[in-house]
Amino acid sequence: MPLSETCARLTVLTGPSGVGKGTLVTRLRERHPSLWLSVSATTRSPREGEKDGVHYFFHRREQFDALVAEGGLLEWAEFAGNCYGTPRHPVEVRLAAGSPVLLEIELEGARQVRRTFPDAQQIFLAPPSFQVLEQRIRGRGTDAEEAIQRRLARAKQELEAKGEFDAVVINDDLDVALVALESLMGLA
Repeated sequence: MPLSETCARLTVLTGPSGVGKGTLVTRLRERHPSLWLSVSATTRSPREGEKDGVHYFFHRREQFDALVAEGGLLEWAEFAGNCYGTPRHPVEVRLAAGSPVLLEIELEGARQVRRTFPDAQQIFLAPPSFQVLEQRIRGRGTDAEEAIQRRLARAKQELEAKGEFDAVVINDDLDVALVALESLMGLA
């Protein structure tokens, strides 16, 4: 399959924390089982209930650094002392087989993937307003105020970058956003 056709089947979904990426991806996968979601690699320790190869590929820092050095990651970044990245080989295998592939990644990772796969479709998921996003983040009830402020500051930077993307989907209504993503990804 020519590279441009392969890349057309690759979709990158990015948006700030709390915008609903995880919820939408779960719904997409329920409705479209052929959609393959890449599993990220990380250096952080597994949380309770997480399984290696299912939730993440858990690596020691030396293993992760070796993957970076050998070009084994499409993108990677370090957050809060842990590294996260997208393993290249499984993505390339799925694309070569003609499977639709979805990467749910952070802004910097999306920028890195654009350099590797310039024809990949890049979608930015945005909140209806910054105030709604703040309400969603606070409504989780999982973060201390300091962490909330860090998330909000980062969200402001990410929202400023939405013009870099091929499409912006506003997640005001989950069902409407889901249909918009399906349409953009050719799944409708």
